[in-house]
Amino acid sequence: MFWETLAPYRILISGLSAWWLAQVLKPLFYYWTSRRWNWGMWISAGGMPSSHSSLVVSTAVAIGLFSGFETPAFAVSLAVAMIVVYDAAGVRRQAGIHAQKLNLMINELFSGHPISQESLKEVLGHTPRQVIAGIFLGILVPVLIYFLWP
Repeated sequence: MFWETLAPYRILISGLSAWWLAQVLKPLFYYWTSRRWNWGMWISAGGMPSSHSSLVVSTAVAIGLFSGFETPAFAVSLAVAMIVVYDAAGVRRQAGIHAQKLNLMINELFSGHPISQESLKEVLGHTPRQVIAGIFLGILVPVLIYFLWP
């Protein structure tokens, strides 16, 4: 009975579950690579895996599985997923690299000045590996929901 009332929301549940799982995994991957806990990773952009990629890919795959891969909704969701994935690995990553370089320049040029105390956020985008992990998670979650939903 409970599962039947949630059935119309399987696409939304797939997307949000993939996003939530990606966010939960971020501090674990951070610890695995640095041997330090950073619980702030749980709510941050950037890091492993890409929660943006997992959300949009999971939603697109869920639309395909539950509504059909031939539907206009799947076509639109696939296009949006491609844009978000490209943005996460390309544009946002480059913005993070620019922030790193600007922070270095500001620290060197304005050492001791109040402007040097405020740093730009450097972890904005994702490496290709982080995006691929997000895509994998985004495929895995709706497939599991599709086959395991009673």
